[in-house]
Amino acid sequence: MDYLILIIGFLLLIKGADYFVEGSSGIARVFKVPALIIGLTIVAFGTSAPEAAVSISAALKGSNGIALGNILGSNIFNLSMILGVSALLLPMKVQKQSLKKEIPLTLLSALALFILALDNFWGGEASELLSRGDGLMLLLLFAVFVYYIIETVKNSRETTNDFEEEEQKHPSIWKLALYTIGGIAGIIWGGNLVVNSSVSIAKAFGLSETLIGLTIVAIGTSLPELITSAVAAIKKESDIALGNLIGSNIFNVLFVMGISATLNPVVVDPSLIVELSLNILLTLIVLLFSLTGRIINRAEGAALSAFYVIYAIYLVVNNI
Repeated sequence: MDYLILIIGFLLLIKGADYFVEGSSGIARVFKVPALIIGLTIVAFGTSAPEAAVSISAALKGSNGIALGNILGSNIFNLSMILGVSALLLPMKVQKQSLKKEIPLTLLSALALFILALDNFWGGEASELLSRGDGLMLLLLFAVFVYYIIETVKNSRETTNDFEEEEQKHPSIWKLALYTIGGIAGIIWGGNLVVNSSVSIAKAFGLSETLIGLTIVAIGTSLPELITSAVAAIKKESDIALGNLIGSNIFNVLFVMGISATLNPVVVDPSLIVELSLNILLTLIVLLFSLTGRIINRAEGAALSAFYVIYAIYLVVNNI
């Protein structure tokens, strides 16, 4: 039964991502919003729903130490394996706007989390803690990000020449909205089915819960980003693929972590300094790759994917 559920889950993920990319890119064209912005918002926030659900519910239950590990693991997977796989499928073009604004914003969010999480490192507190004040600071930065998105959308619509748009026929906005909402529902539901069935299968084979948590469950919550970005790359919607990953990482740190810490202060496990540092390092690597001709090529995609494989081996070796 678990194998059947696993297959159904993957089918929902793939078909859901297909509809989601089609709907969201269609909405971008109808409203003359750049595909990158759609990727940074609707697609990114939608595919981050599993991380948000896990982290915020953990905070409400008082188990919010899980929240930080979940966010960091997802962000590392996004910037290494998912971006790497997407670039292997189709080299990722990086727009000038992304290079100057969105990727530096991702780096800023990673640095902010590092600074706020390591109080003891800076000689402030006896233990590492993300306090309610830190959470509110992250939420304020998220508000700035939302303001930037709104201004970008306004400016892009004002500068778009809509003369030729009048001659084009678009699918019904309701149909596109249905594709988008139905697609994200399929992605989230499919992701849950894949994670749950995979855990059951792994336990049946006698794998440890620690190993399951560090691999299947961690990757499982990022399956929506993986499938959506891969499908977007195949459909040559590289702006949506890249925007999805950048927006998802910003959303995870500033909104999900901000809400989690505001609900209940998060005690930071000192061992997570590795992941906090890797989050910054990977963002810098992506920025450097983007500077080489404003494209992330297949060789760079392979390097990013290999980085995650090495990191996964490090996790397994250090947790068995």
